[in-house]
Amino acid sequence: MAVIVLDRDGVINQDSDDYIKSPSEWVPIPGSMRAMSALHSAGYTLCVATNQSGLARGLFSVETLEAVHHKMHQEVSREGGEITLIAFCPHHPDAHCRCRKPSVGLLEQINAAYPLNSDTDWIVGDSSTDLLAGQRMGIRGALVETGKGQRELQAGRVSRETTPVFKDLFAFTRWLLNKPLSD
Repeated sequence: MAVIVLDRDGVINQDSDDYIKSPSEWVPIPGSMRAMSALHSAGYTLCVATNQSGLARGLFSVETLEAVHHKMHQEVSREGGEITLIAFCPHHPDAHCRCRKPSVGLLEQINAAYPLNSDTDWIVGDSSTDLLAGQRMGIRGALVETGKGQRELQAGRVSRETTPVFKDLFAFTRWLLNKPLSD
């Protein structure tokens, strides 16, 4: 079964420079729940790989993060989709851990449960760090312009010439499934 690895903030839900610190702050990007449902219905295993340094910064607890993820699971399920696994890095960027993207630790966690295949699997992110982690694991990457995606393009950290770029997760899903989805 093919795997789609999704970054969370900026791909599935609205991002915030102040971090998503509670379930009420977690707001899905329009079309993302529908996209995840369509990917699930098409047979893809959906996994999330997300850096959550707000934990190390003391902005929220693991229990709060679990409540945010519970809300995300509910919203996806309500649309007929399913997230199979969520891998998160709790560390501060200065910790230089093995799990924080662009390192591959989160993808290795996913790979242990759902072996990643370079021919069929994707990582979809809004930053060059997401794409670099995917590249290091040998899977294809796509950038969405939501979240930090536009800034990444403008700063030249991601090139449209070498990376598929999409308006949002919904547009990526339409392209991948090669069929129109109702908006």
